[in-house]
Amino acid sequence: MSRKQGPQGKMKTRKSAAKRFKITATGKIMMRSQNIRHLKRHKSKKALRAGRVPLQLKGKFAKKIKQMLGIA
Repeated sequence: MSRKQGPQGKMKTRKSAAKRFKITATGKIMMRSQNIRHLKRHKSKKALRAGRVPLQLKGKFAKKIKQMLGIA
């Protein structure tokens, strides 16, 4: 029994990725640094300051995240 295929549905955004990654106006993918949530007392001040700065994703991983967000 064959049936006609209609138009494909819309791409769904992966909500878990949307919460963790942000896209800049120029198309860069930014993420927050890891290991800054708790147990801060034994971490150096330099490490804590560095953790506040968002990191830019590059390469294949960035491409994969763009697919998850429905951009690429």
